[in-house]
Amino acid sequence: MTVTASASAARPPVQRWLAIWALALIAVLVVFLLQDRMPWAVNYPTEAVVPVADWISALMRWVKSNFSWLTRSITAVLGVPLDFALNLLAKNFKIGHGAEAFALPRLSWVGVCAAAYLAGRAAGGWKLGVLVGGCFAYIALFGQWTSAMLTLGLISIAVPFCIVTGLFVGIWAWRKPWAERLIISPALDLMQTIPTFAYLIPMLLLFGNSPVSAMIATAIFATPPMVRATMLGLARVPSEIDDFSEMAGCTARQKLWRVLLPSARPTLMVGVNQVIMLALNMVIIASMIGAGGLGYDVLLALRALKVGEAMEAGLAIVALAIALDRLSQAIAHNHAQGQIYQAASPDFWRRYPNLTLAVAILAATTLLSLSVPAFAAVPKAITFTTAPLWKAAVSWVTINFFDTIEAFRVALILNVLNPVRAFCEGFPWLGAVFLLGLAGYQLSGLRLAFLVAALTAFCAITGLWEKTMATVYLCGLSAFISCLIGIPIGLMASRSDRFEKTVTPIIDTLQVLPSFCFIIPVVMLFRVGDVTAMIATVAFAVVPAIRYTNHGIRQVPPALIEAAKVSGCTPRQTFFRVQLPLALPEIMLGVNQTILMALAMIIICAMVGTRDLGQEVFIALSKADSGRGIVAGLAIAFIGIVADRLFSAWTAKARARLG
Repeated sequence: MTVTASASAARPPVQRWLAIWALALIAVLVVFLLQDRMPWAVNYPTEAVVPVADWISALMRWVKSNFSWLTRSITAVLGVPLDFALNLLAKNFKIGHGAEAFALPRLSWVGVCAAAYLAGRAAGGWKLGVLVGGCFAYIALFGQWTSAMLTLGLISIAVPFCIVTGLFVGIWAWRKPWAERLIISPALDLMQTIPTFAYLIPMLLLFGNSPVSAMIATAIFATPPMVRATMLGLARVPSEIDDFSEMAGCTARQKLWRVLLPSARPTLMVGVNQVIMLALNMVIIASMIGAGGLGYDVLLALRALKVGEAMEAGLAIVALAIALDRLSQAIAHNHAQGQIYQAASPDFWRRYPNLTLAVAILAATTLLSLSVPAFAAVPKAITFTTAPLWKAAVSWVTINFFDTIEAFRVALILNVLNPVRAFCEGFPWLGAVFLLGLAGYQLSGLRLAFLVAALTAFCAITGLWEKTMATVYLCGLSAFISCLIGIPIGLMASRSDRFEKTVTPIIDTLQVLPSFCFIIPVVMLFRVGDVTAMIATVAFAVVPAIRYTNHGIRQVPPALIEAAKVSGCTPRQTFFRVQLPLALPEIMLGVNQTILMALAMIIICAMVGTRDLGQEVFIALSKADSGRGIVAGLAIAFIGIVADRLFSAWTAKARARLG
C-alpha cells in the first residue's frame, strides 16, 4: 500500500515536467521555423553586441600604463630564484663581465640522473628508483637534456609557490565559510575552466615575453588543486582529534600547525601531486610566451610539420611527467601510510642517507665536469635519435593506408561532423538560453536557472555565439564518444579484476601524458582539422569515464549485493537493478569530468585548425589583444561552468533520491 501510494504520488510531477519539456521544445522549433520573421531570436543581432572585449582591452592598457612599475618589480623579484634554478639545471652561472668573466658549470647530467634514482629508491624502493632514474637517462640519451632541464627548472620554482599559496588560501577558506562560498569557490571555478592559452595573454601584456610570465601563468593555473586539497583535508580531520587538541591546551595557531595540518597530510600530498602534474602541463603550453624547454620544441616541430622531432620532444615530456608523477605519488602514499621514518641520530647524514649521497654525487660529478666534458654535457656519441624512424613510419602508413584513412576521415566529416555542426550552429541562441535555464530550474531552482541562463547569454551578447556553438559541437561529440568507449570499459573492469589490472596501467599512462602529446600521433595520420581534434580529445578525455564507472560499481556496499542475491536475483539482475542504479551518480560525475577535460583539450586543438573559441584565443595571443582573448576565455569557462553545475545538480539529486 505504501509503495503504491508513494509511486502514484511521484507520477504527476514527472508527467508535468515531460509536458513542460515537450512544450518548450515545440516553442524552440517554432522560433527556428519562423526565423525569417524573428531573426533576432536565432542569430544574435550584430548591432546589439556588447563591446566587452574593447572595455577589457582599454582596462588592460590602463593597468599597463599606470602599474608597469609594479609588474617590472614583480618580474625582477621572481626572476632571481627562477634564473638561479635555470642556471643550476640548464645553463651556466656567469660571473663578472667582459674578458674577466668566468662561468660555473650547471649540475652534471650524470649526477642528476643518479640523484633521481636515489630519490625514487628512498620514496618507493629500487624499482621506483630504476623507473625515475631511467626516465631521466632516457631524456639525456635522446638529446633532450637541456630543454627538459629548462622545463624542470621552471617547475621547481612554480610548484613551491603554488603549494604555499594554495595552503594559505585553503586555510582561509576553511576558517571563513563566507569567503569560501562568495570568493574562493567562484575564483577556483574560473581558474580551472578558463583555457590555459587565455592565461598567456594578460601575462604577455603585463610581464612581457619571458620565463617569469610563463611561471606566473603556471602558478595561477596549478594552484587550485592545492586550495581544494587543503580545504578537504582540514574538513576530514576527525572531530576527536580537534577536541583532544583543545583539551591539551593548544592555542588556535598550535592546533592548526601542529595537529590539524599534520593529520591532513595525506590529502595535502595528493594536492601536491596534482599541482606538479598541472604545472608540468601548463609549462609546456607557457613555452609560447618565453618559457622555452620541451614545449617550445614540440611547438616548433608541429609548426614545421616535423613529425619525428615533435614525437621525440613529446616522448621526453612523457618521461618527465611519468618520473615526477610516480615520485610524488610514492611520497604521498608513504605519508598516507605513515611510512616516513628518520633514524634517531644527531648526524645529518645518518638521518638522511639518500639525500646526503645525492648531494655528494651531484657535487663530485659537477666538479668533474670542469675537466671532463662528458660530465658537463651529454656526449653526442652516445645519444640516439628516432626522428627518421618516425618519419619513415608515417610515410609507410601514408603510402599503404592512405585510401583507408582518407575514406574514414571523409566519411566521418560528411556523415557525423558536418551535420552535428550545422545543427549546433543553427540552433537559436534564445532557445538555448531558455532550455538550459529550464534545466537548471528543474534540477535546483531559480538560482541555478538564472546562473546558467546568464552565462549562456554572455556568449551571445559578446558576439561569440557561432564560435561558442562550434566549440559545443566538437566538445559535445568528443565527450559523447569518450563516454561510449569509457563507460563500457569501466563496467567490464568493475566485473573482472584481471581486466582491471590490464586497463589500469593504460589509463594511468594516458592520465600523465601532457595534452600536447595526444595531438602529435593523430596529426601524423589525419592531418589538421576537426577529425584530428576529435580523436585527440577522445583519447585525452576517456580516462574519467573509465575510472569513475569502475569506482562507482565497486563502491556499492557488499551488504546490498548480498541482499539482492538472497532475494533470488541473478548476477545480471543484481548488476542492472542494484549496482548500476546505485553507481549512476558516480558515473555521471565521471561524465561531468569527461566533458570538462574534452573542453580543455578542444581549446588546445585549435593548434591543428579547428574554427572555434580556441581559435579566437590563438588569434588574440598572436596579436596581443587582451580583450578578445579574455572574453573568448570567459566564454569557454562559462561553457564548462554550465556543464559542471547542471551535472553536479543532477548528481546531487540522484544521490538524495538513492539515500
